[in-house]
Amino acid sequence: MLFDYETLKLIWWVLVGVLFIGFALTDGFDMGVGALLRYVARTDEERRVAINTIAPHWDGNQVWLILAAGAIFAAWPITFGAAFSSFYWALVLTLFTLFFRPVGFDYRSKIADPRWRDTWDWALVVAGVVPPLVIGVAFGNLLLGVPFAFDEFMRLTSTGSFFALFHPFAILCGLVGLFMFVMQGATWLMVRTRNDIYLRSREAARKAALLTAGAFVLAGIWLWLGVDGYAITRMPPLDADSNPLNKTVVLQQGAWLANYGTWPLTLLVPALGILGALGVYFAAGRNRPATSFLLSSLSLIGIILTAGVSLFPFIMPSSLNPSHSLTLWDATSSHLTLVTMFWAAAIFVPVILCYTLWCYYKMWGKVTVEYIRDNSHTLY
Repeated sequence: MLFDYETLKLIWWVLVGVLFIGFALTDGFDMGVGALLRYVARTDEERRVAINTIAPHWDGNQVWLILAAGAIFAAWPITFGAAFSSFYWALVLTLFTLFFRPVGFDYRSKIADPRWRDTWDWALVVAGVVPPLVIGVAFGNLLLGVPFAFDEFMRLTSTGSFFALFHPFAILCGLVGLFMFVMQGATWLMVRTRNDIYLRSREAARKAALLTAGAFVLAGIWLWLGVDGYAITRMPPLDADSNPLNKTVVLQQGAWLANYGTWPLTLLVPALGILGALGVYFAAGRNRPATSFLLSSLSLIGIILTAGVSLFPFIMPSSLNPSHSLTLWDATSSHLTLVTMFWAAAIFVPVILCYTLWCYYKMWGKVTVEYIRDNSHTLY
């Protein structure tokens, strides 16, 4: 075999992380533009400009989220079932708000009635605000622990509720997710627009950058001082068949920061999240849109990797019975499944990436009010 079981488990943890990063970088600026739509664009033509900066790509960008969900289902089926049971209504809410995007893009400009267009504009704002907020809340709950457990037959029991997800720490994590997507969307608009939209987007980028850095630092301090982490005290061999009931896990204050002490280089990850956001503030102030977008992307990567490093090797901790927590070592599919999926990912993920880059290359350019007027009947 090219890879042993233990190595494959680690590879798939990395690959799922890569897919989430791909989603955040691309669909992040889509949702960020949606969230900012009423702020950066004040007239109907300006809103069409903002919408058409993302129109050629938003549906392709959403593929990263679908791929990430599919990868979790195939690589971590137990986690998939536990997550959908524990976060069911939150996922339904996210899904239904995502429905606003395709219908909003397609129907908004079909009728010239201002009330019609305003309604769809607000729908696009909701579709830009709710998903990153809920996704951030979900990650916050992973760090707090999710109320689920298994019986001796591996039957799942989940005692959580929709409103219980909104713990103050989880809400703060949700705000981190929202602020960083808004920052990504604002820097994208800086790259793709001119004149008034550019100026408002620059201001939005600077504000969102400070909010992202501040909320991220506050969440880190809260995690350090106010959230008990999970630590494994007994674990079967890492290449053993998956069974999350065969280990012992205890709660410890500061345990979520233990990996940074074990591997000091990982401290560069949260530093990237903070410095990238602060870099956006200064780069945007100096009218450097491309640099601002790059730094925003690096900040998103740092923030997402910080969550991954902090949780490692946990995927979904259990607050009902910590020893039933799901980790990348004991909640994975079989060796054969992981091998098959690895080769499928090795072939198709680069194809998707190359196709996506080609689409951006062919459809690149500034979107202006004049461009909208000249192509009024062919654009969103």
